[in-house]
Amino acid sequence: MAPSTHEASSSALGYLFQAQLALLELLRGMDERPDGAISLELHDDVAWEENGAPVDLLQVKHHIRGVRTLGDKDDDVWRTIKSWMDTHDPGDAHGPWLTLVTTQQARPGSAMAYLRGPERDPAAALDLLTAAAKESTAQNTEQAREAFLGLSGTQRAVFVQRMRVVDSSLDIDGVDAAIRVRLRAALPHGHADTFMRQLWAWWYEQTVEMLQKRHTSVSVSRLMQRVSGIRDDYTSDRLPTLVQREDFPEKATNDLSDAQFIHQLRWVGAGRQLNKAMVDYYRAYTQTIAWLEDDLVDLDELAQFESNLADEWSREFDWMLDDLDEDPSESQQQQAGRALLRRTLDQTRYSIRERYDEAFFSRGKHHELADRGRIGWHPEFEERIENLVRSISG
Repeated sequence: MAPSTHEASSSALGYLFQAQLALLELLRGMDERPDGAISLELHDDVAWEENGAPVDLLQVKHHIRGVRTLGDKDDDVWRTIKSWMDTHDPGDAHGPWLTLVTTQQARPGSAMAYLRGPERDPAAALDLLTAAAKESTAQNTEQAREAFLGLSGTQRAVFVQRMRVVDSSLDIDGVDAAIRVRLRAALPHGHADTFMRQLWAWWYEQTVEMLQKRHTSVSVSRLMQRVSGIRDDYTSDRLPTLVQREDFPEKATNDLSDAQFIHQLRWVGAGRQLNKAMVDYYRAYTQTIAWLEDDLVDLDELAQFESNLADEWSREFDWMLDDLDEDPSESQQQQAGRALLRRTLDQTRYSIRERYDEAFFSRGKHHELADRGRIGWHPEFEERIENLVRSISG
């Protein structure tokens, strides 16, 4: 792998790890900081807030396995120190905690080792960092070291007193498992993977929102509300929605443009509904597959739901035929068919579960039934389907 490619992939992994670690931090803080919130790239890589003010700034460093231990002259140490000095007053005794989270192990006897765990020794760490700043000749850390040494003795002591190190942190491969352990009481039996996919999808949305500054942080209480909301979807009378509107792929428009249910819509002059119908059909079909794969529904339950939809359609279809003239014009048939289509897609009498009322699923299932020829909108849809199939096969 070329050096530039390796650096790019490492950087991308670092940003992803940062986002994932923030979620784990939020879960870890449920007991100690129930009123707290986590921000990304606002006060620092990751930061804990209380009442809108930062109380703990986390610099997050991810390294692939096999990277050497962390020493006091290393780039990570001095980049972190420079970042803290640039964004907050290092001599503020009431300032936030300054925490370095790294997948590396602090070298024994180093300042980084003296700043970890409950047995921290900031005084020893201060002496070692001061010595490292004076002794190092590395050009890429020179500015940071000079700035550190430029502080007064009191400022440096206060600065280091606020520092903490969390070394040997989980790497990106271990975060998901650690989050599952934290959420073990909430994970639905047999559906943990599906639950986690939903949680991660939500969290990445929050990450984008924070990075774009649409909102500044996510609170512990908001996370727990979301966890509870997802968990509730796995009760006997509900189901989780796993396919969103934005999941509809552009290429599906071409794939579905000649589908039977699309022809059915055209036969009644519902051209403006084609794109919406494609999205609903795709979501309902893909949603069904996902539920079946995760054993959230069974074939009998789906068959009963489809049977109910078809039976209700059949009653409405017969009423439509009764209301038509003996020899209706094509225009009258199209108008009657559009009215039937609208009534049918708006019906909410039947749902697959008592408290699952997502409209797209019922609409999409109607289109799926129309695609199979079980239901239709035009009074002569059955004859037209036969002609359509004949033309395709012939």
